[in-house]
Amino acid sequence: MVTLTDEMQRLVRTQRLAYIATVCPDGTPNLSPKGAFHVWDDGHLVFADIRSPGTIRNLRENPAIEINVVDPFARKGYRFKGTATVHGTDDPRFAELEAFFRERGSTSPIRAVVLVRVTRALPVTSPAYDTGATEEELRARWSAYYLAESSGDPRD
Repeated sequence: MVTLTDEMQRLVRTQRLAYIATVCPDGTPNLSPKGAFHVWDDGHLVFADIRSPGTIRNLRENPAIEINVVDPFARKGYRFKGTATVHGTDDPRFAELEAFFRERGSTSPIRAVVLVRVTRALPVTSPAYDTGATEEELRARWSAYYLAESSGDPRD
């Protein structure tokens, strides 16, 4: 198991969206965005199944998972690989996990909660850092891009 660093945990806690990759029964990938996604502890991430029937079905058959969380302004993030355990409403641990999301303001119906044991964590960074750009420069560039009324591309 990997220990999630303070920086990894900070990133997960501050981003509003993560992308979850699972494997379909036919071997093809399934990618699904998740907003109800959090740090559980130093070695686990957790997300709620609010409307993820394909993701949950895939994880019940094959618990392999990858989670990508990226700060769109800093153009940095992490890829977390691991093993998922699905806790459905009939699971004794479900109430504890559901309460975790309720304490954080979730009011959506939760069908299951997935606890992910992180086995590998790798950084994701923009190639712009390779050319000497700083995080401050990238934050400014991408903030301006998202705020701009024009369709200009900050990568130009």
